[in-house]
Amino acid sequence: MTNTVTEQITAAGRAIEHDSFSIIDAEAGPHDAYTAEQWPLVRRMIHANADFDFNGLTTFHPDAMQAGLKAVLRLGTPIVADVEMICVGLSKPRMKHFGMSTHHYISDLDVIELAHLHDTTRAVQAMRKAHRLGQLDGAIVGIGNAPTALLEIIRLIREDSVRPALVVGMPVGFVSAAESKDLLMTVDEVPWVTIKGRKGGSTLVVAAIHALLALAEAEQKR
Repeated sequence: MTNTVTEQITAAGRAIEHDSFSIIDAEAGPHDAYTAEQWPLVRRMIHANADFDFNGLTTFHPDAMQAGLKAVLRLGTPIVADVEMICVGLSKPRMKHFGMSTHHYISDLDVIELAHLHDTTRAVQAMRKAHRLGQLDGAIVGIGNAPTALLEIIRLIREDSVRPALVVGMPVGFVSAAESKDLLMTVDEVPWVTIKGRKGGSTLVVAAIHALLALAEAEQKR
């Protein structure tokens, strides 16, 4: 069956997207490292940035895809993001279909004040606020901008037993970005999807989550 909610709205838009995916499949080369479940997520990330390096750089916890699908199909699962860009980038109709909400706290005044007070980043304090509000357990956490947010999530998982359903950890940059993702790849307690090295960004987090939504809709139709 064809997806309706997680496809482009117009026939022309759908044709362009499908043609793009076909081109990616043809030009990507071997992708045997990925399962049939994982490849649509990697392909959508390539589509978002026109960068075939993600065929190889993208890395999955063994339970990542099943955990992500289960979280989406549960309906009402929150998405906690490090920056507003992720929340804005996610399709509202697609999110509404699954009863999902988005949350970010990077610009909250109390977060800024605590960052100054404790000489930390706003991203660290934003993750701590999400934890205080009880929003991390069972959530999909999307981090595309701030390595310190990812490091804080890892600390909360290991020290405070926080248990997100899935961490989509893809911060971009030159200071601690690669290192934070390397550390995420050592986490066993919580499923994750990440990218090796410095590449990343909020658009990739959005693409990964949209891929999960499309797979979830297909599962609903079965």
